[in-house]
Amino acid sequence: MKKILSVLVAAMLMMSLASCGSKAGAYKDGNYEGVGKGNGGDIKVSVEVKDGKIKDVKIVDQKETAALFESARDSIIPEVVKKQGTDGVNTVSGATNSSKGIIEAVNNALSQAK
Repeated sequence: MKKILSVLVAAMLMMSLASCGSKAGAYKDGNYEGVGKGNGGDIKVSVEVKDGKIKDVKIVDQKETAALFESARDSIIPEVVKKQGTDGVNTVSGATNSSKGIIEAVNNALSQAK
């Protein structure tokens, strides 16, 4: 009886660990738009999901200071694609509000893809 119980517990642990690390296929395929608040107003993004994964994020509209926004965009978008979401994506120093606006917009778009 103890052996059977031990095997069942081990199997349950392995199944729970196997399901933890992967976000593959976490989203429904499609293009989703979201809006976040930046320093100069709304930031609108379009998130493309293909095969359940974030394939691309594009800026649709924004009214931020160009140089600051570009540094935030160029840092955050590749990280969102790499990490398949915004968890662990840091804001850019000097462009904090633009960074937060992009992250908020991506989160709003992804909420539609779940």
